[in-house]
Amino acid sequence: MPARILIVDDHAIVRTTVGELLDYYSMQLCGEARDGKEAIDKVIELKPDIVLMDINMPVMNGTQAAYEIRQIAPATKIVFFTVHDGPEIMTRTRAFAHGFVSKWTAGTELIPTLNRVAKMHN
Repeated sequence: MPARILIVDDHAIVRTTVGELLDYYSMQLCGEARDGKEAIDKVIELKPDIVLMDINMPVMNGTQAAYEIRQIAPATKIVFFTVHDGPEIMTRTRAFAHGFVSKWTAGTELIPTLNRVAKMHN
């Protein structure tokens, strides 16, 4: 059974493009959210295996949402997906993340990272 993935990003084009990529690789998209607050609601509702989440978003950022998600759904894996890939971001998110993919390297790193994290879930 493929891992169920929730995409969280405030840009619709990113959600659509990543969704199409997941579909191409036969990965299961279970839902989308536009910000961290909506992501928490969707995690409760949809119970995804993996949350693919941007960091900088309105309403609630990805780091705050990841902290909350870890409290309410500790088995859910979190992969940060962001343009902000400096060492300070990596350090700040390490406690909440099972993976980290820069949007700059998504073409080569996103699917392998999701596959690796999905194996953790099985």
